[in-house]
Amino acid sequence: MDLSIYFAGLASLMVIIDPIGTALIFHSLVPPEDKRFRLKMALKSTGIATALLLLFGLYGEPFLELLGISIHAFRISGGILLFFTAFNLITKETEFAAGTSHKDISVFPMAIPMMAGPGSLTLTILLFSQSNETAADFAVAAAVVSITMATLCFMLLSKYLKKIIGRTGDDILRRFLGVILAALAIQFIYDGVVNIAGS
Repeated sequence: MDLSIYFAGLASLMVIIDPIGTALIFHSLVPPEDKRFRLKMALKSTGIATALLLLFGLYGEPFLELLGISIHAFRISGGILLFFTAFNLITKETEFAAGTSHKDISVFPMAIPMMAGPGSLTLTILLFSQSNETAADFAVAAAVVSITMATLCFMLLSKYLKKIIGRTGDDILRRFLGVILAALAIQFIYDGVVNIAGS
């Protein structure tokens, strides 16, 4: 496994999925006292998100080619989308009041769009498209699984995480990650423009 690709994928996915912020939102949507329901929702949402990210990452580029869309054009559009996501991370306010409903939140909003949203799906395609060997693909897949498993752990510990990090800590983290994601988005746009101009 290519460790440099693994850590690069892990860092970029961590920025856009934001396991801590996702866990705090999870905490706000499920009853804190119902441990069995919390476990079921966490496992189900993580499983769905992991499957979507891997399938979209592995087969998204051939699907784009079938539609006549080049990966360079997708890099530009994906970069714009990631920048919009970053803008929302920096500017949008999020409420984290404890939830009391037993509504199934595994598909929406936890799996889609919190973990496997437009930004993370776009990023996963771009990461897989940059790897030309099986070992590199395995490294990207391992990064996807690692970040979703980390998100699962934070979900299960979200009750305690909320007490430790608090609203201020999460606000700082989200805005810092938003700045990093914005820079990553600009890099994707730049790469796409350079490749199209050079072809």
